[in-house]
Amino acid sequence: METFQKLKSYYLPFKKYFIISILFLIVVTGITVVYPIILQLTIDEVVLKGEYGWIPYLSIGFIAVMIVKGIATYIYQYTGDMFGISSVYLLRNGLYKKLQYLPFSYYDNAKTGDLMSRLTADVEGFRFFLSAGFSELIRFVLLIAVSFVVMLNYSVSLTLVTLVTIPFLAVVTYKFDKAVHPAFRGIRKSFGILNTKVQENISGINTVKSLSREDFEVGKFNKANGDYKDQYLFTSSIWSKYFPLMEFLGNVSVLLLIAYGGYLVINDSLQPGELVAFYSLLGYIMWPIMNLGFVVNQFSQAKASGERLLEILEKDYLIADKLGAKHAEKLEGEVEFCNVSLKYATKEGFALNEISFSAQPGKTIGLIGGTGSGKTSITQLLTRFYEASDGVVLIDGHNVEEYEIESLRGNIGLVSQESFLFSSSIKSNIAYGKPESTMEEIVHAAKLAQAHDFIMELPDGYDTMLGERGLGLSGGQKQRIAIARAICINPSILILDDATSAVDMQTEFTIQKELHAIMENKTTFIIAHRISSIKHADEILVLDDGHIVERGRHAELITQHGPYRRIYDIQFKDQKKIINA
Repeated sequence: METFQKLKSYYLPFKKYFIISILFLIVVTGITVVYPIILQLTIDEVVLKGEYGWIPYLSIGFIAVMIVKGIATYIYQYTGDMFGISSVYLLRNGLYKKLQYLPFSYYDNAKTGDLMSRLTADVEGFRFFLSAGFSELIRFVLLIAVSFVVMLNYSVSLTLVTLVTIPFLAVVTYKFDKAVHPAFRGIRKSFGILNTKVQENISGINTVKSLSREDFEVGKFNKANGDYKDQYLFTSSIWSKYFPLMEFLGNVSVLLLIAYGGYLVINDSLQPGELVAFYSLLGYIMWPIMNLGFVVNQFSQAKASGERLLEILEKDYLIADKLGAKHAEKLEGEVEFCNVSLKYATKEGFALNEISFSAQPGKTIGLIGGTGSGKTSITQLLTRFYEASDGVVLIDGHNVEEYEIESLRGNIGLVSQESFLFSSSIKSNIAYGKPESTMEEIVHAAKLAQAHDFIMELPDGYDTMLGERGLGLSGGQKQRIAIARAICINPSILILDDATSAVDMQTEFTIQKELHAIMENKTTFIIAHRISSIKHADEILVLDDGHIVERGRHAELITQHGPYRRIYDIQFKDQKKIINA
């Protein structure tokens, strides 16, 4: 029950529904046990003794009992569902919120399909037990207890004889629970893997088709699906092993009832109607115990689901606002790195090693180097997507850790190489970081990003709805909308991480020309592979293996015959040949 104890904050607020449900469950259970009593009276008083005057009273009583039970059952089931549904509504919101605020390092290893599985299948599994499993367990206990009392009233000796198998049944049920819980946890895990395969395939369908790897993907899915099937078959084998044994023990009790109960009836120690009622009451005891395996099944699934949900809920935020963090209303944009090093938990070695530089407000810093040299890592420390392993990152003379994260990032406009767009209108995408933006501000940002013209050519202009991940637009168009989105928040610091890599040279030149006026009062970091993107920067940092190996302006660096000059020669070699031809 530790898992349910840890998750209690999500269902205790709705305990009133649970209490109401249980109160009416008690009514339903009490009425259920009345049925055998009515049957006993009908046989003993009406059939055997000929007391036909009982018939109207028994009939009216039976109808009344059915009506009351129907109403009580409705309230019991409805409030039970309200308890479960309301609880998982709160739980799902809590999970989603937690995922929003977990650091980037968590997503370095997390699989999208697995997370989706946790927010859907695992949450639903937990809900089902809250809505039905809890109350069903209590119903079983009440039904067994009330039936046991009535049976004792009929015959103590017959009760003890027929229930002799109960301890054995309890042991079998306990062993079943110990075996089935790990099996259900395996099912949940394999389902998460299966979801991941589907999500990755759909996201990368262009790559799959372009390389004709459909058969390979089908084979990969078949393997994951096979593992999921095997987990279910393993669980089924456990069920098949224990359930017949439970049923056998239940049938032994029925055999003892018929044998000893018949003996008591023959010797006039028990009335025939009481024996029939006893048989029904025994069913009310044996049926719940035999079906306890089903409840244990539900409990095990809910417990396995709850454990997977807690893996998210109990994750440390790692990067969060410090005590007394200050609100960054509007930053000037002065940036300084002081001997900063960064080591990712998932990788060996340092991504950045003792990096030091400064950037005055309004200045432009160009970052260039090979893949994995540390360019993006520098900007991820500015936004506190990660935190420095050593050294200090300062903005306006204060450690970035001293600022509230939300206000810090609200001062930084980031455009990454992979421009993600939401499935909403172009207008909403541009205003995403500043929802209160006016239409004039949105259009102005789009014009600066050279996006206005192609937007106006779309059927609904700025109200055009985009497909998933911006499908329907070219890579360059998506990048320009992403640039407009960053400009729209009017940031103090602008980060362009290969932001024009998907546009042609002419468009890149035009965008840079339009952005020049904006960048004059913003500290700008431009990460690029093309020298043309950073040649006008106030300072260029050349990185290699986490170190700054060169720094200076474009005119200085091309005269030094270092790494920057080699990049320049490679990129402009063909142009020189054309000029000299």
